[in-house]
Order: sequence, then structure tokens, then C-alpha cells
Amino acid sequence: MKLGIFLPNWVGDAVMATPALRAIRQQLPTAEIVGILRPPIDQALAGTTWLDRTIVYQPRTKDRQRRGWRLVRQLRAERFETMLLLTNSFRTGLLAWASGARRRIGFDRYGRGLLLTERLYHHREQGQFVPSPVIDEYHKLAAQLGCPPDSYQIELATLPEDEARADAAWHALHLPGERRVVVLNSGGAYGAAKLWPTEYFVELARRLATSHARHVLVICGPSEREIARRIVAEAGHPHVVSLADQTLSLGLSKACVRRAELMVTTDSGPRHFAAAFQVPVVTLFGPTHIEWSENYYPRAVHLQKRLPCGPCQRRVCPLGHHQCMRDLSVDEVERTVVAQLHHPARGSHAA
Repeated sequence: MKLGIFLPNWVGDAVMATPALRAIRQQLPTAEIVGILRPPIDQALAGTTWLDRTIVYQPRTKDRQRRGWRLVRQLRAERFETMLLLTNSFRTGLLAWASGARRRIGFDRYGRGLLLTERLYHHREQGQFVPSPVIDEYHKLAAQLGCPPDSYQIELATLPEDEARADAAWHALHLPGERRVVVLNSGGAYGAAKLWPTEYFVELARRLATSHARHVLVICGPSEREIARRIVAEAGHPHVVSLADQTLSLGLSKACVRRAELMVTTDSGPRHFAAAFQVPVVTLFGPTHIEWSENYYPRAVHLQKRLPCGPCQRRVCPLGHHQCMRDLSVDEVERTVVAQLHHPARGSHAA
């Protein structure tokens, strides 16, 4: 059997797909499994063993081999028997159909139902989608393929070069070898509405360093370097440092999270690294439904304020006050972090 799998486009979604990928690999041990994905999903899954190889595509790239008819010809040349779509876009439905695969499995979204041979449906009430964990959708797709997952355990790996870069960063930033480092992830590609105020991260980092004797490492992506630098500068403590001046990669971020004592993060892709490496995590939710990205990790705590205007699922606060995140105080987050440091346990919290 030759199986093509369209992987999710967002890092967090791709990480939540790993239990389904693991089940497919285990239950189809002789199949050739090819992941079809966009960057940087290849970096997020680097080191895992469920895919035999990958095809990277980018709809808007200048590299014609990764888009358009050249991509279609490449997919057709593969002669896939089955296409499994972990994505919901019309584009991937069209690509799966154009590949010539006889069996095409996915959720019926965005008018692509006729392009699929086996259609699954999201739960709706009164015509509206009901927030539900995307990880469950991936489980349903794997089950439709005949490979039901038996666990929600997210799993990732690091490469030797990732660990070497993390070792170098640990040395350069004078971080301790034992697990006394709290990782802060203040960024998020989704939009500004997901971000906890930078000055709140500054105060939390300062308190963790001064009152709780922890080293604090702020991880970041390329577009988040200045925020990370600001947190370090304004915290004003030698035990608060960042990756802002390192050579950044998802592999480095994974390796840093893997060796952390605890992670505090926005609702963004890297928060799922904690679950993959069994690190306790506190996630700060604002405009997004917790249910969409619930990954059933037993050492996670979710913090979110219940407000009349939310969760609105908007990238930028439509009312301009960003109250859902600004009302989530440093005091409340600090209490939760300290509790997790001493007794890591599961519990969603809303106030």
C-alpha cells in the first residue's frame, strides 16, 4: 500500500496529529507512507519515524517544483493508492483528487466533498461548528483508514544537531544543567489577540528569578526576537535570558523545552512541545476556545478569563481593549506556575 498524508499547516496541529501518525505506522507496518507538508512542519516532525519520506509544498513560493502543475505531476507520479487529508482546505482536496489516488479520505469542508471518496463531518449545532478537539478529528481520520489510535500521547523527537545547539545555548547563557529552568514562550503566529502583555511576562520572569530561585529562558521565533530581548532587558535579572541572539530553529526550541522544568506559554504551537516531552505546562488562553486545541495532556493547566465578548476567535481584539488577556493577572499566573512546579497536575481553569 502507498499512502499519502496531507499534514496540518500549523505547527501545533501537526504536533497534535502525532498520535494518529503513530497508529497508522504501527498498524500499516509494510505501507509506504509519504507526508505531504508545508515548511516548517518538516522541522517540527524531524526525528520521528512514522513517515518514510516527505514532499514539501508551498502554494506561494517562487520554487515551481513545490506548487502548481509541477506539484500535481509529482503527486501523480507517486501513484498513491490512498490519500488521507488531515487538512480541511479546498486546495488540498483538489490536490488529492488530482493525484489520481482511488481512495481520498477527509472532512467535508469548504465545498470539497465531491473531491473525496470518503467524507467525515464535523459536529454542528444549529448550523454552527461546535468547538471540539482537533486531535479527536485526527483520531477519526486514522480510524476511517482502519488504524484507530489507542492513546492521546503526543510524541516528538530531537535531532543530535538540535541537542548540540541547545547545549551551546545553555553554555552561552549560563543555564544550570539540572531542571531548574522555566521556559517562557511569549509569541504566537496566529495574531496579536493571543499574546499576553509583554510587561506581564517581564514581571513574571522577574518574580520567578527573584522569589522562586529559577532560571528563566525566553524562547522565540525569528519575528519575536525583539519581544524576547525586551523581556530580558526589563526583567533586569542575570537569571532571565533568551534565545533572541541564537541561531533559531524549531529544533532548538524543541530541545530547550525538552530539558525545562516547566513551560509558560501562549496558545501557540510550541505549547504542545511540552506535552510531547512530558514537561508541565501552563497555557494562557485569550480569544480562542480551549476545546479546539485540547490535547488531553495530564500535566497541563489552562488559564482563561470568561468574558461576555469571548472567546471570539479573532486575530486582533475587535473591541480594542484586549481584556481577555489583560485581565489575566501576573499574580494569578504566578500562583498557578508555583503550584505546577511543586505538584504538576491537570486542570483547566477559567475565571
